[in-house]
Amino acid sequence: MGAKERRQYDREFKLSAVRLVVEGGRRLRDVARDLGVPENVLWRWKKEFQDDSKTSFPGSGHLKPEAEEYRRLRRELDDVRQERDILKKALAIFSKERR
Repeated sequence: MGAKERRQYDREFKLSAVRLVVEGGRRLRDVARDLGVPENVLWRWKKEFQDDSKTSFPGSGHLKPEAEEYRRLRRELDDVRQERDILKKALAIFSKERR
């Protein structure tokens, strides 16, 4: 059995599909069938769009601003922890030399 190939849709396609439902007044089921998109996928796109229409569907490799900030802060925290650990080891080494 082969694995199903996952289809990818660009941001404009997703926005157009969601607008047909939200602004066009069409039923989600009908739009999904017409576009060949699973209903649950279109429902998820609609929810994402309604939650945050400006930053919805950032694209592959791109993050929403909040997620990007979170990633940056995690990276910075990891760096600070490494520096702290190095300083602890250095302090232990220099403390032993004085005795």
